[in-house]
Amino acid sequence: MVKKIFALTFFFTSVIAFAQVAPATRGGGLTLSAGAEYSNFEPDWGRSRLQGITAFFDLDHLVLNRLGVEGEARWLRLNAPQGETQDNYLLGPRYRFVHLGNFHLYGKFLLGGSWMTYPDKLGSGSYFAYAPGATLDYHLTHRWTVRGDYEYQFWPSAPGAPFTAPFGKKSSGLNPNGFSAGVSYRIF
Repeated sequence: MVKKIFALTFFFTSVIAFAQVAPATRGGGLTLSAGAEYSNFEPDWGRSRLQGITAFFDLDHLVLNRLGVEGEARWLRLNAPQGETQDNYLLGPRYRFVHLGNFHLYGKFLLGGSWMTYPDKLGSGSYFAYAPGATLDYHLTHRWTVRGDYEYQFWPSAPGAPFTAPFGKKSSGLNPNGFSAGVSYRIF
């Protein structure tokens, strides 16, 4: 009799434990993706476009399936005419507007810091920046996604390019903007 009770207890305990494992493997509703992009930006200073790489992450919540967070670090240093570079470190919310099959369209509003080295050794500076933008994701598989991204940045305290402000007026800052394309991998 003791063997039967032990066997039944062991059987039901393993069934109960197995039933609890499946939901736990799905996690707490968060998804984290990380990736890299090639970026091509108009720096709002000079005539050349700047190119570089971007590392980013997206943190989304399955319960609040439209709202998430995006962070990015961009280094525009590959095409540096006369030594001009721009770097950005931005973070902020993103919102999914459209989900159509494997396509997802997001709007975002990022805040952070931007650094610029001006051409011809004119100097350098660091500035507060905010950047609205849009991202189109296409899910290749459950883990891999390709994406295209557009961002329009505002650097309100940056000095504008020489002779762009009317005579006697203060510059209204810089507005770099550009496109990025890349891939991301879903970690969990």
